[in-house]
Formats: sequence, C-alpha cells, structure tokens
Amino acid sequence: MELVGDKEQEAILDSLQEWFEENPKFPNKIDRVLLTRFFFCMHKDEEKTKKLLETNYTIRLANPYIFTKRDPTDQDSKNTIAIADIVPLPGLTKENYRIVVHRLTNPDANLMHHAEDTKTYIMLNDCRFSLPDAIVDGAPVLSAGDVHISDMSCHSMAHMRRMSLRILRTMLKFVQEAYPVRIKAIHMVNCPSYMNNILAFLRPFVSKRVFELMHFHTSGIESLYEFIPQDMLPEEYGGTAGKLEDFKAQFLEKVMEKRDYLMDPQYWELEKA
Repeated sequence: MELVGDKEQEAILDSLQEWFEENPKFPNKIDRVLLTRFFFCMHKDEEKTKKLLETNYTIRLANPYIFTKRDPTDQDSKNTIAIADIVPLPGLTKENYRIVVHRLTNPDANLMHHAEDTKTYIMLNDCRFSLPDAIVDGAPVLSAGDVHISDMSCHSMAHMRRMSLRILRTMLKFVQEAYPVRIKAIHMVNCPSYMNNILAFLRPFVSKRVFELMHFHTSGIESLYEFIPQDMLPEEYGGTAGKLEDFKAQFLEKVMEKRDYLMDPQYWELEKA
C-alpha cells in the first residue's frame, strides 16, 4: 500500500493527526508514517483507527518503564542488541507482507534482563514503524502485514523463569491488541524438544487467534520454504538474500538515524499542560 495516498486519504489522515495531537489523553505528536500504519491496519476505517490508537497509547502511558526513557546508544540497549536479533528483512512477499526475524544469539539465560530487553524490543519496533517497508517503483510503501520467524535455538526454560509475568502480560497484550501492524503468520524454527513446555508457559497470555497463526518447523528448516521463498531469506536460514548480520547492521544504522525521534518525549510521553 502506497504510503502517500490520494487527497481524500490524506485529508482523513490530517483529521486523525489533528484529533490525536489535540487530545489531552495523548502525547503532543505522532509520526505521520506511524499514523498511516494505524490507518491501514484498520482497513482505512477512521473510527476503528481512533480506537486502536487509544488502546495503544493507554498501554504505553500506563507502563512507562518499558515504553519511555530509552536510548539506542545506552548500555541496556547495547546489551540486548548484543544477544538478540530483531531484524526486518528487505522486500515484501507476493502477498505484500514484511518478514521479521527474531532470535536470541546467546543461550546464556543470565544475560537476559526482561524489562530492559523488552524496552529495547519496543524501541526497535517503534523505529521500524516510522519507516516505509519498501520502495516500489520509486514510491515508499507499507506492507499489508508481518510474517515473523522466531528462531528458538537459543531459548530454554531458564529464559522463561527469568521473565516477569507483569511485563510478559503487558507486552503480549500490546502485541495482540494494540499493534499498528497485522501479524499474518509466526514461524517457529529450530524448536527444542521441550517446546511444549514453553508453549504451556505462554498459553495463559496468548490468544487462540495468535496460536492459530503459529507454524512449528520441527524437522528442519526446509519446511519454511513452503511459506517463504528462499530468495527472501538470509543465508543463515538457507536463503540467498544475504547475511542476517548485514541486514541487522543496516537496520541499526536507521535506528541511530531515528535516535532523536525515539527519545523525544513529545512523541511518547504525556506532557500536555
């Protein structure tokens, strides 16, 4: 979907932006690309877009310890980025979906710090949601949804035990009820033998709808290719698109370019007089 639409669409977005920025329940500003994502996510329904914005920012403002006061150059962010990959891949699928890889890169559960890691995860997504998903015929476009690849090779029950139930509940509620992007599929790869135990731990917090989006690849990576073309996958997953580490480095460059935006309280905190 093209980021900049016709006059009627832009007029609706102007109205939504004015409604948001004059509403005492919201921060002073909202990024235009992010606002457009909310609008597209709700199939361009203005009232549903308002409700999704209200849900999103109600959760944000009620949980500032994971949604505000972040900095991609601080040590907490660096620690998370060193042990985890949250990497959007280039291009869109034939269905116009964006592929995003999530994985731990170090199996040591003692390196996990749930609050700080969650804050960094949200920050990285906030950066991505303020950027176009692709350039098609010279025009910036947004995807019709996300396809997530979750690599479980470094996960263990020790990681589950280090999680704060409060943070887990908040984060999963945010993703399931307030995300400005529709998640179309979740592909779990390199699943460990105790995957059922991990799912049992998560089940109270995950909706039936989200569980129905999950695909478990338990007998090798090849079954993933039935859903995602190899030419869109990084080399680490048997693809030909390039190296995941290079895509991560490119994305982190964009995060640093957006540092002022990510740290600006006018976009994320309630500062109205």
